[in-house]
Amino acid sequence: MSSFKIFFFSALLAAVFSASAADFNSDVNVAWGNGRGKILNNGQLLTLTLDKSSGSGFQSKAEYLFGKIDMQIKLVPGNSAGTVTTFYLKSEGSTWDEIDFEFLGNMSGDPYTLHTNVYTQGKGEKEQQFHLWFDPTANFHTYSILWNPHRIIWTVDNTPIREFKNSEPLGVLFPKSKPMRMYASLWNADDWATRGGLVKTDWSKAPFVASYRNIKCDGCVHANGRSSCSSTKPNSNWYTQEMDSTSQARLRWVQKNYRIYNYCTDSKRFPQGIPRECETIA
Repeated sequence: MSSFKIFFFSALLAAVFSASAADFNSDVNVAWGNGRGKILNNGQLLTLTLDKSSGSGFQSKAEYLFGKIDMQIKLVPGNSAGTVTTFYLKSEGSTWDEIDFEFLGNMSGDPYTLHTNVYTQGKGEKEQQFHLWFDPTANFHTYSILWNPHRIIWTVDNTPIREFKNSEPLGVLFPKSKPMRMYASLWNADDWATRGGLVKTDWSKAPFVASYRNIKCDGCVHANGRSSCSSTKPNSNWYTQEMDSTSQARLRWVQKNYRIYNYCTDSKRFPQGIPRECETIA
């Protein structure tokens, strides 16, 4: 293929991608922070700020009962110790369901810790943690949550880092009945976020800023007790998506080289034996 054709094809893809970029004004509400969350560039960029007085956060206007949510995020640069930047799904109530991306800040030069977890009926304790193979503060990267009736897949730039399968036949709870809203936030958690709370937030570096763009919510919208997918299954691939051999190979590469904690191997935490689902998940 000639260089001109490559350039033209790339430009065409960029144009299509740009045209399909979501508008934060139509998709989310800045939920808290007293002005520290700002929608900019005609809805194409959202920034969250943390200072000593408060953090900030936003949430999707719609609730979803299954879906695939993509978000591009550029994390707080420099000394981010004590801060937590999040992107997650969560239902309401005291016995909530939740699927987490949490980015735990660190001292300058040290890697972020990417913390993942899944809650069902208010119970979590299914943590896996990772380092990333790039600097997440230098550029935007795409973080995705795929949630269908059979599995949850966390991906980073289309590379899967974790899969949690529906293991209900083994007596394992799986989030499948409660609609969840998308949330994102930047807040201070220096009592636990960095080295278990040993490293505190350096407020002389404030304000801390995390940036979000290109939100894409492709899911079954749940409203007034009904789902937009109640009559027919959605045509989108995410609803029935599985891990093919290429995805499984990428997943093994990430988990071998970048996973730093897996609850399934924490025998001290589970002296009576590992959770049942650990026998079927990576």
